[in-house]
Amino acid sequence: MKFGLMVDLGRTSPDISTEENLAQVTELVRVADAGGFDIVFTGEHHGHEMTIAPAPFVLLTYWSQLTTAVRLGTAVLCAPYWHPIRLAGEAALFDLISGGRLELGIGRGAYPYEFERMAGGIAPEVAREQLAELLPAVRGLWRGNYEHDGSLWKFPSTTSTPRPLNPDGPPLWVSARHPDVFEMAIRNHANLMVAPLSKGFEEVESLMDRRRDAIAKVDNGFAPQIMVLRDTYVGADDADPLVPVEYLRRGEGYFSNLFRTDGDVDNGWVSWVDPDAADADDDYQPENVLKNLAFGSAAQVRDELRRYDAAGTDVYLYNATWGLPFDLEVESLRRFCADVIPAFSGSAGS
Repeated sequence: MKFGLMVDLGRTSPDISTEENLAQVTELVRVADAGGFDIVFTGEHHGHEMTIAPAPFVLLTYWSQLTTAVRLGTAVLCAPYWHPIRLAGEAALFDLISGGRLELGIGRGAYPYEFERMAGGIAPEVAREQLAELLPAVRGLWRGNYEHDGSLWKFPSTTSTPRPLNPDGPPLWVSARHPDVFEMAIRNHANLMVAPLSKGFEEVESLMDRRRDAIAKVDNGFAPQIMVLRDTYVGADDADPLVPVEYLRRGEGYFSNLFRTDGDVDNGWVSWVDPDAADADDDYQPENVLKNLAFGSAAQVRDELRRYDAAGTDVYLYNATWGLPFDLEVESLRRFCADVIPAFSGSAGS
């Protein structure tokens, strides 16, 4: 099993400047690069401070000059915001700049708040159709002399300039939950990125089943890797386990606002809603957070991640920027590098 790190530049108050925030997140990237992580990912979001990510390739280009070993990826670019020609060219340019380190993750997008502002308020089903049309178009543009006559885009014979270093392009990842999207990814020879959120391990097993079923149904000889995103925290052996849990629950009070088209956002700042007063999912109750997520001492996290490895996880994606203060975040990441990653250096997925 390999390891990825998921970060963004989100803020919930102006107490930390954007410049300081960038410096802190960049330090996390440096720690991951030196500490044995295989990939660092950042996402795409617009119009709010909660997850500042308007230009993923710009941020990854900056990090590419400060790192040497780690691969760099998008998790994820939102299909409704991209034209295929623009995406193919920008991805290839970053692949060139980074020395072939790009891992290109694409999804339909998640936040209705952003769809209302960036994509005319489209329904998730329409965004899924855009993703389905975008994937083969980007692949065709990388190969060259590609013309497209789809329902969303039409253009005459065109070629991505520049071309990616690998003629087949960088590895593709698709954010998937619906079985149709699993099949879409496999038809386009793309790997799978999945997020069990704060649900129990049975959700991880269900996602693995969806991969198995989609491979059998598509039956094109392609077996995708699967990457699992989880909020993660490694504390000291004698640390109070409820400290990170309360930070996570506070973060959920902001996060839930973005799943409403009328989410309460003022001048970019996302308002906080008490999870206990907002009919929050029971998965965010403290006892369930500790049961379901990879929170605990290094030994406890190692034991939890062995279940992921045994279930067939190819990449465990450590979600780092979910609301912890920086000092706790960087300490957790350093413990993960020193005391968790080495235990999996000989696992079947590595």
